[in-house]
Amino acid sequence: MGILSMAGIAAALLPFLAFLAIVTFTKKYRNVSALVSISATGLSFLTACYILYSQITAPQQSSFNIPWMYIAGIEMNMGVLVNQLTSIMLFIVTFVSLLVQIYSTGYMHDDEGYSKFFAFLSLFTFSMLGIVISNNLLQIYVFWELVGLSSYLLIGFWYFKPEASDAAKKAFVVNRVGDFGFLLGILIVSFRAGTFDFMKVIDFAKSGAIDPNTLTVIALLLFCGAVGKSAQFPLHVWLPDAMEGPTPVSALIHAATMVAAGVFMVARLYGIFSLSPAAMNVIAYIGGFTAIFAASIALVQDDIKRILAYSTLSQLGYMILALGAGGFTAGMFHLTTHAFFKALLFLGAGSVIHSMGTNDIWRMGGLHKKMPITSITMLIATLAISGIWPFSGFWSKDEIFLALHNSGHTVLYYTAVVTAFMTSFYMFRLYIVTFMGKQGEHAGHAHESPLSMTVPLMILAVFSIFSGLVGMPGQPFNISNFIYFGEMEKPAGLNMTIAYISTAVALSGIALAFIIYFFKLVRAESLKKVSGPVYTLLKNKYYVDEIYLFFIRNVFFAITAVIKWFDRNIVDGLVNLTGWLVRQGGAQLRRTATGSVQTYALMIFGGMVVAMIAFAIYNPGLLTLFGGR
Repeated sequence: MGILSMAGIAAALLPFLAFLAIVTFTKKYRNVSALVSISATGLSFLTACYILYSQITAPQQSSFNIPWMYIAGIEMNMGVLVNQLTSIMLFIVTFVSLLVQIYSTGYMHDDEGYSKFFAFLSLFTFSMLGIVISNNLLQIYVFWELVGLSSYLLIGFWYFKPEASDAAKKAFVVNRVGDFGFLLGILIVSFRAGTFDFMKVIDFAKSGAIDPNTLTVIALLLFCGAVGKSAQFPLHVWLPDAMEGPTPVSALIHAATMVAAGVFMVARLYGIFSLSPAAMNVIAYIGGFTAIFAASIALVQDDIKRILAYSTLSQLGYMILALGAGGFTAGMFHLTTHAFFKALLFLGAGSVIHSMGTNDIWRMGGLHKKMPITSITMLIATLAISGIWPFSGFWSKDEIFLALHNSGHTVLYYTAVVTAFMTSFYMFRLYIVTFMGKQGEHAGHAHESPLSMTVPLMILAVFSIFSGLVGMPGQPFNISNFIYFGEMEKPAGLNMTIAYISTAVALSGIALAFIIYFFKLVRAESLKKVSGPVYTLLKNKYYVDEIYLFFIRNVFFAITAVIKWFDRNIVDGLVNLTGWLVRQGGAQLRRTATGSVQTYALMIFGGMVVAMIAFAIYNPGLLTLFGGR
């Protein structure tokens, strides 16, 4: 076992040990529980930094397997795979998790479930890190489901709120739909290849042993897992509702853990997906549709966390779109920068909610003077997600535009450009209404959050500014040279034409937001009236939830009613009939138990006669024994 593999195991196990320590020993001691969780995640982060540094200075692949079992000739192992992709994800997950946990000491300070909350955060971090270091499909599926369990516990942490418990159940059920397809894909490809190991499965697929049609089916089934975890249309409906959990949970889910798992899985198994052009097109178009679909909904939302939730859906669509269009580096680069500025946006929103006691942006306003650190850091994150130079989102989003342009996906390229315009508009709508202008009705008692909350904001702000520079051409370390998909993807660097176009589009969205919400040259109420049905459609999220409820109540329940009737009347009826016949037969046979020897002898003789007649019918030769012909 190599040192990098050992370091990968240590990075994943430390949060799990913290979880065990809290639930076993320290759950009654609030501050000790927080210290245990933060310390473990901090050590995990330092380990991830070592792994990343090792990969940057001398890129290598370190892996090992522990044999587990063989079933029907298929090997099942437990193991670790550490390479460039692993190192980046380890850094992102541990870094964001550490800052979220530090932030939580202030945000959750007065919560009765303080220790339990940190235990769940540690379990969540361990689950995601388990996905990152896994080297086989079976193991990744185990941690995949553990992430689902952890998210259920955290989204429904305030279980006494019906909205929170319902949101947790919704997330769990919706993800089971995607995970069922994911499991089918895993079983089909693994049984064909005779192994669950990533590298061996990919080599088997590349050998041509799987026909193209079957390979497409396998790729699409595997992608179902990403559709669920990364909340792509049509399984996106759980993510906005997940806002009912505590805000640190929202930051962790949206930035570095659960929703990133789907994108990471596609990247990890890119060797399979890239073999099927049909599957790649499906992935690209689902990602593109999700990006513009979610962005359009975010235009009219009033809840600060829901705006960010739909923003996350849209940005995840960007990542999936890039991967489907062949932009492996672009997709993973945007996942990296997005983790920093989206975590900052959610934690900034949490700072506002913590101070204001409301999520409604229209009850805010003029918070810059009251909360300058939160305001400035939120502005940095807003500029980053809008793709303004030189902030991080500029570099990663332009990489996606370039990948789309070079791949010839013209429709998807313009879809991404329109989405960029919407993004800058709704994000500056949020910022202007919240932090600029006159003070809202709840702004009078607003105050800056404690250092435990503002320090993570400032750290994330630094990364939101500078993390994108790793994609700048001509520097010693460039992410495009560090992580790319073999010979099929050679990053082209910065295209000035595309950069100018994307910047102009982003600035146009910002300008429109200022015209409507700051200068008020066009009144928002007038726009609502003019847009009419379109505004209503967006406000109600295209009625997707209502469509699902209609289908469940009128179709699904009807089908289950038929199945219930068949089970109760046919299946149970046959079982009950068998029991009734046995009881009736037993009741009749009971009458023969008279205690009379003569009766028993007569029954024995009669039975022998019946048996001989039966033998004679089925074997006529038996009659010769009695002189017959």
